[in-house]
Amino acid sequence: MFELTGQTAMVTGAGAGIGEVIASRLAAAGARVAVADLDPDAAKAIAEKIGAGAFAVPADVTDVQQVQAAIARVLETAGSLEILVNNAGIAGRAAPIWEQTDAEWHRVMNLNINAPFYLCRAVLPHMRARGYGRIVNIASIAGKEGNPNMVAYSASKAALIGLTKSIAKEVATEGICINAVTPAVIRTRLLEQLTQAQVDYMVQRIPMKRTGQPEEVAAVVHFLSSRDCSFVTGQCYDVSGGRATY
Repeated sequence: MFELTGQTAMVTGAGAGIGEVIASRLAAAGARVAVADLDPDAAKAIAEKIGAGAFAVPADVTDVQQVQAAIARVLETAGSLEILVNNAGIAGRAAPIWEQTDAEWHRVMNLNINAPFYLCRAVLPHMRARGYGRIVNIASIAGKEGNPNMVAYSASKAALIGLTKSIAKEVATEGICINAVTPAVIRTRLLEQLTQAQVDYMVQRIPMKRTGQPEEVAAVVHFLSSRDCSFVTGQCYDVSGGRATY
């Protein structure tokens, strides 16, 4: 089920956390994975750990030229790119809006929404030419509900949901399915950027009363990356333990 043999998947932010687990899951399903990360050493280490033809693609995905070069490298190395998972992201500093600086706002926006825009724009011409593709954008439940003291993060993830729905409709008749996944709080190193009070706030709002695991996100991404996801596009899938029901 959900076999990916013969396909190439590029996962951004795959040097750790959810991205690493997604990359490993897609590789286990047969995909050749391009491990994209800002940290070259982390990208190389994860690619070697995954094996199965996985290769590192060091890149700053907030830089348009580096994005274009990364896509070109994947195509040159693997010959095709059927799956793109826009996972790279940051939470930003926890503080109310009146304490947030312009630099902090732009830093979060550059990675969480500008980078996926650059990547989707760069890869879609290739997918359209082949008449097939899958893009999965990792948003957040914060993009639906808004988390206090996380204005940039919440706004950027809401924008990512909107980007997903918009471009999904643009290519809906071309064999390309584009969806978003909206996790609630997941147990990764990203939590280190938050205060314990913030983590407690988010967990208390989850009916299951626990944090999610990266593997639970990867399972949903796996389906959305597969050929079995053939009549599902422009959708937003919660991995939230019941936090949101819409």
